[in-house]
Amino acid sequence: MSEKRKRKWGDRRDGHRVNDATGLNIIMGHIMPNRADAEVFFQDNFDVTELMTFIEKKNAEHPEYKTTIFHAIVFAVAKMVNERPKMNRFIQGRRTYERDEIIMSFMAKRRFADGADEAFMNIIPKEGDTLDSISHKIYGDVREARKSEHSTGGIDAVVDGFAKIPRLLLMLIVRIIRWLDFWGVNPKALTEGDANYSSVLLSNLGSIGCPSVYHHLNNYGTNSFMITVGTVHKEEIVMADGTKQIRDVVDIGATLDERIADGFYFARSLKVIKYLFANPEKLEETFETPSGFEYK
Repeated sequence: MSEKRKRKWGDRRDGHRVNDATGLNIIMGHIMPNRADAEVFFQDNFDVTELMTFIEKKNAEHPEYKTTIFHAIVFAVAKMVNERPKMNRFIQGRRTYERDEIIMSFMAKRRFADGADEAFMNIIPKEGDTLDSISHKIYGDVREARKSEHSTGGIDAVVDGFAKIPRLLLMLIVRIIRWLDFWGVNPKALTEGDANYSSVLLSNLGSIGCPSVYHHLNNYGTNSFMITVGTVHKEEIVMADGTKQIRDVVDIGATLDERIADGFYFARSLKVIKYLFANPEKLEETFETPSGFEYK
C-alpha cells in the first residue's frame, strides 16, 4: 500500500480498477448488483487471553496512557487487510476496484446518553505506524469529537445540512448522488470521512456492554467489510492438546461482500486476525511488516 499508483482510465478517485477479477466475480456483480444482496455473515469467539495480558503489561509500563482492546483490534484488522489485499476491494457500478489506502472507520458517541450525536472516525494507517501510534490517533480523535455534543465540521456537518432539506428535494438530490456514486464521480466533500467509503467499518459494542451482532452492509458507498466487537468474557475452551482451559474471549461478528473474493480467502484472512491475537508481540511491529502467519 506504500506506492502511490498512477491513475489510469477506468480507475476511481478512491480506488483502481481490478482487471484480473475472476469471471465469477464479474458476473456476480451483475447478477447481484446490490451489496446487501451478497452478504456473508460470520460470528465466532476469538481467544484474546494473550492479547489481554499483553495490553495489561503495556499499560502498566505506561500508566499515563491506556491502550484498549479495541485499539488492538483496529490495528490487527488493518495489518490483515494490508496483507490480504482482496479484503480491500469493493464493487461499484458493477465493476471491481481495490482501494489505494486502507481506511479503518468507526462511530464514536459524543456522550453516553440517549439522543447524543455520533461522529464518524476514520483512521488511515501509514508505513511505520505501530499499535502505539494508531492507539494515540484513535484516542486523540475521539477526545476531540467529544469536546462538542454536536458536529463541528467534516462529513458530520454535511449530513446535518442535508437533513434540513425538504423531503421531495432531498429525494431528488439523493437520486443524483447515487447516480454519481455508481460512476465514481461523487464530490470528495461527500465521500471523505464517510464510513460508507471505508475499507472496514467497526462497531465497538463491547464498550456499552453489548455482544456482537449481525450488521448489514450498505448499498450506498463502497464499504464491503463490517465488524462488530462484543464484550470480553470468560469461556471454557478446548485447547489444541485436548485440555480445557478458562480463557478470555471476545465475540466478533463479520459481514462481508461475497462478490470480492471466495470463502477460502475470507476464512484465511480471519485466521490472520486470530494469529495476531495469539501472538500480540506482532502488534509492536510496523503496520507494513508481514504477520508471520503460515498459509498452509
